[in-house]
Order: sequence, then structure tokens, then C-alpha cells
Amino acid sequence: MFKADDYRLRIKGLEETLGEAKYALDIDNISVHLKELKAEQEKPEVWQDLERSARIGREISTIENKIAAYEKGKKALADAGEIVDLIEESGEEELVPELDKMMTAAEKDIEEMRIRALLRGKYDSSNALMSLHAGAGGTEACDWCQMLYRMYCRYAEKNGYKVTEIDRLPGDSAGLKSVDFKVEGENAYGYLKAEIGVHRLVRISPFDANKRRQTSFASVEVMPEVEDDGEIEIRDEDIRIDVYRSSGAGGQKVNKTETAIRITHFPTGIVVTCQNERSQLQNKEMAFKYLRSRLLEKQLEQRMQEEAALKGETKKIEWGSQIRSYVFCPYTLVKDHRTGYEVGDVQAVMDGEIQGFIIDYLKKS
Repeated sequence: MFKADDYRLRIKGLEETLGEAKYALDIDNISVHLKELKAEQEKPEVWQDLERSARIGREISTIENKIAAYEKGKKALADAGEIVDLIEESGEEELVPELDKMMTAAEKDIEEMRIRALLRGKYDSSNALMSLHAGAGGTEACDWCQMLYRMYCRYAEKNGYKVTEIDRLPGDSAGLKSVDFKVEGENAYGYLKAEIGVHRLVRISPFDANKRRQTSFASVEVMPEVEDDGEIEIRDEDIRIDVYRSSGAGGQKVNKTETAIRITHFPTGIVVTCQNERSQLQNKEMAFKYLRSRLLEKQLEQRMQEEAALKGETKKIEWGSQIRSYVFCPYTLVKDHRTGYEVGDVQAVMDGEIQGFIIDYLKKS
């Protein structure tokens, strides 16, 4: 039986969420700002400055996407309300599946808009520069690093982001020791900054003839891409620029000329490389962007540490503090008759006392 009041309550709840997102995104004011940007974009002096023109274009696109998302959610709720009234008046309950489908889509869109409203940090709307590094685990860790890289590439593809590889260091026999890449798109850094940390993988090793379970680690660094607006100062005497031949399969001008760039920043010890582009100038420009982002990341990290110290809390980013574990190896469950709980097999149990109990329990059974 169709219950119109239940649907109206759902619509009312979604309208409240949409209203909160509208306020957080400041839809009314950014609409005015959008007109100002479009007027500025038409000025001849803006088109003569390619960097300024591109920056204004990106800002216009971001604002238009926010307004379009809000209007889409508003229209979806209005259409859903009309269908509820139609079903209630006419009794055509065959329209209920269509209504449910519409409500599900509206809930998903409004939830995405709500999340977008939360990304209000200074650099959340920026492109993301990511670095993946294999950790403990040898070939396993290198393979895990490559798996993570493929995962982030698929995530970017699904969300309409563009991925540009900056540098990579292949593993000795498989996978990647490290890889640096850029993710371009609206709020790329805002969404991906939560991935910072150590990622742990547990699986049956494909490189082990005995099919033993292995644990591998890889670290993920995420930095916002920042423009050269003077906020980060890089002095000539603080850096060293080295040029060398790019690695790779070869080809015209790929590894025949010195196009790869390595920049060393002496005060911080940061080293960045770029060899993806065919031109030395393009590699140099990208390397400087990457260096500015690394310096900004270090600056933000220092601020966070100072704030944590003032609050009496000190959180260190250190080896072993994984933010997520990916367990592909199934556990053999054994029931503890004393507690009634099921625990993992002997390899998975870290506590010595419980491990000893399970061994005795298996022997008796």
C-alpha cells in the first residue's frame, strides 16, 4: 500500500539537507561572483595572459558545477513531490518503482553535494599531487604499490579526473618502488587528502611457491598543487638543479637527450624529479610545481604539530601507523568454547596466550 506521508517526510528531510548545502556553498553569492568572472573573462587583457585566463576558466567551471548540482537536486525533489501527489490522487501505484528510483538518485546527488559543501579548506579545490612508496615486504610491497596506483587511477577515471604520471621507479622484479602522479579535477585534493598514511595488504603471495600469507606496506602522500603566488618562496641559492637522461623504452628524444630534471632543496632535504614530459622546460616547470607543493605540505604539517602541542596532543606520522588494511586472505575461523567468539587461525592471532589455547584446542579436537 502506497504511503504518501512517508515519501513526503523523506522529501522534506532531503530539502533540509539541500538547504544546508546551499548555505554552506553560498550559492546566492557565488552566482553574483560568477557574473563578475564572466565579465572579466571577456576583457582583452585577460586573454593576453594565458595563466590568468586558465585560472579564471577553472574558477568559472567550479562555480557552474556547484550551481548545476544544486539546481538538479532542487528539480529532482520538486518532480518527486509531483509524482507523490499524482499517485495519491489517481491511485496509479505502478508509478511507485519510478518514484523509488527517482528518490534514490536524488538522495545520492544531494549526499554528494553535502560532502562537497564540507570541502571548504583553502586547498580542497586544488589538483592533487600524489606519491606512492613501497615499504616493508620487498617484491610484495612493490607489487602492492602498483596495485594502489591502479586503484587510484581507476578512482580518478570513475570521477572524471585526469591522471598525469610525473615520475616512476620500477621494482627489481615486479611492481613499482615509487610513483609520483598528478590528479586534476574539481576538489581532487579535498577528496584524496584522507588517503595520506600507510596502507597495509594481507594476502596469499603470488610470488611464493609455498603460498604463504604475506603482509606488505605502502605509504601514500597527497599534496595540493599550488600556483606560484609568492606564498612559497624558493631561493636560487637553496636549490640545485640536475639534468639527466630519462629512463624508459626509448624513442625519439626520450632517452637520447637530457630532458629529465632533479631539484634538490638544501634547507629541507627534499628532492623532486620529473621525466614524464618530452621537453626539459616542461619537466622543469612540473618539478618546481611539485617542489612548491612539498614545501607547502611541510609547512602545513608544522602548523598542525604546533596546534597539537598547544592542545596537549602529539600525533606522529610514523611507520606502522596504517590508516587502512586490505585483507584478501580468508581466515580459518576457530570457535573458542570458553567465550563463544570466533577467532582467526594461528597465524593471524598475535596474542601468545590465545594462540597457545587454540593450538591445544585443535590438538584435542
